[in-house]
Amino acid sequence: MPITKSSRALVDEAMAQVTTYSVAEVQARLHDPRVQIVDIRDIRELNDGTVVGSFHAPRGMLEFWVDPDSPYHKPVFADASKEFILFCGAGWRSALAAKALQDMGMTNVAHIDGGWGEWVKAGAPTETLEAQKARRQAKA
Repeated sequence: MPITKSSRALVDEAMAQVTTYSVAEVQARLHDPRVQIVDIRDIRELNDGTVVGSFHAPRGMLEFWVDPDSPYHKPVFADASKEFILFCGAGWRSALAAKALQDMGMTNVAHIDGGWGEWVKAGAPTETLEAQKARRQAKA
């Protein structure tokens, strides 16, 4: 079966329909308790670190973790008062993921333009996985 729509076309359509923030806009809201940054990259991509305070939700499980009726639901997604700002490596997967969550009915979702690559390039705050785990354990 021939492909009738390219991956780039899908990304472009998603970008036109989702809220996109620049790294600077997200950085300004980094410590806002009403914002949850979500790293949707594959686990193998996390070796370089992640955005400070982010929650890792792999792209392949995101819809299941968000859905309260799913056996895989994660409570972090239950707080409808928060805005969930997604990021991936370059901003393509996160655009598609934000669109998928909007299709599920979420109105409080956005993504970071340029993803992790732009975040690092801008010198925005990052943390290692070890630091992230220690922060989570301290909260528990």
